[in-house]
Amino acid sequence: MSELKKVSSNPHIRSKVTTSSIMLAVVVALLPAAGFGIYNFGLDALILIAVTVATTVITEYTYEKFMGKDITIGDYSAVVTGLLLGLNLPSTAPWWIGAVGGVFAILVVKMLFGGLGQNFMNPALAGRCFLLISFTSIMTNFDCDAYTGATPLAALKNGESVNVLDMVIGRTSGTIGETSMIAIVIGACFLVLLGVIDLRISGSYILSFIVFLCLFGGHGMDAAYISAHLAGGGLMLGAFFMATDYVTRPITKAGQYVFGILLGCLTGIFRLFGPSAEGVSYAIIIGNLLTPLIEKATLPKAFGTKGGKRA
Repeated sequence: MSELKKVSSNPHIRSKVTTSSIMLAVVVALLPAAGFGIYNFGLDALILIAVTVATTVITEYTYEKFMGKDITIGDYSAVVTGLLLGLNLPSTAPWWIGAVGGVFAILVVKMLFGGLGQNFMNPALAGRCFLLISFTSIMTNFDCDAYTGATPLAALKNGESVNVLDMVIGRTSGTIGETSMIAIVIGACFLVLLGVIDLRISGSYILSFIVFLCLFGGHGMDAAYISAHLAGGGLMLGAFFMATDYVTRPITKAGQYVFGILLGCLTGIFRLFGPSAEGVSYAIIIGNLLTPLIEKATLPKAFGTKGGKRA
């Protein structure tokens, strides 16, 4: 009986798109940001990225081998998690920080909840938030050989002036992968052209954040102020590469717009009124936790029903 397969009635929809092809496309799209981060911060950045990717892949393989499950590292999802985690770390962090974050992201957030497709929040962001809470001083130290002092967002929050052009190009301090807006947008355009992501979540996230800034930022529609907030921190990286995660985003189209608006408002609240200059990671994590409620509220009614009951 255990060998019997359950076959549902037709029609069956098939697609040539696979998990591995999607994840591989995301890896390629992240290469510009990763490459610029290594160029910007040097060998330390390369070591951290290598450690996080190796740790996530090895952790997933070891868990599945030990538990007698099918080995799934060939779908590249662990590589994406490791790469995103590495890009969300400061280059000054020691290598073991990347290893601890990688183990937490894969083992606790992903594998213990059933593996790919079952995790309730983005593993890379969950790993980063875990590290931020556990090792705050290390995770908020951005002083390196190339840059010293506060990050542009911290300077902006303190009322200081910032160089927006440097922020767009990436000649600033910050985490390894968040500094260059140009590199991130290049990768995002690649995913949009391939059809891997669309602009429902990313667009509504960014637009709602801009509206929030105009209403509550105290600078009105100041283009320089808005541009600095868009180019600074992890907003672009989060909007295009983490908020759009297939597993943790709403599946309904209306829900995706609601999700994006929620993230924009939460990011605005954290940045403008919170103690930290950033807020993208926590905004997306909270959005992930609210995804089931958003889906329930925006799920279309079945044909032939009224108010959730059969007509």
